[in-house]
Amino acid sequence: MELERGDRDKTKKPIRSFIDLEVYQRSYKASIKVNKKIVLYLPQEERFDLTDQLRRSSKAVPRLIAEGYGKRHQNRGFQKYLDNAIAESNETQVGLYHAKDLYGDKVDVKICENLIKEYDIISRQLYRLRESWQNFKSISKPKSKS
Repeated sequence: MELERGDRDKTKKPIRSFIDLEVYQRSYKASIKVNKKIVLYLPQEERFDLTDQLRRSSKAVPRLIAEGYGKRHQNRGFQKYLDNAIAESNETQVGLYHAKDLYGDKVDVKICENLIKEYDIISRQLYRLRESWQNFKSISKPKSKS
C-alpha cells in the first residue's frame, strides 16, 4: 500500500479515494506498527490507561481521514476531521513519549523514537492537506452574483 518517496513522485496518480492519500497510507501503517510493536509490550498496569489510549489514538488518525474524506464536499466537513486527526496524531506522539520514557526497559526505544518522528510527519502532512483543501475549496467555489 505504501509508496516509496521516489515512486510517489513518478506516479502522480489521481486521488479517487481516501486510500490514495499518502497521509492515510502513512498513518495506517504507523497505527499498525504502534499496536504490534509498542502496545503489546506495555505493562499490564497500563492496560486501561496508556495502552488503551495509544490503541485508540493511533487507530483514530486513519479513520478520521477516511471519514472526513467522505464529507469533503461540505464547507467545513473535511477540515473538521483533519483537525481531529491532527489532535489524535499529536496525542499518539505524547503516548509514545510516555511509553519510551516510562517503559524503555519493556518497549523498543528506537521504534518509539521512529514512530514519534513518523507521527510528527503525519501531523504536518495533515496540516498541509487541511490548508491546501481550504484553499482549493475557496478557489473552486463559484462566485455569487450580487
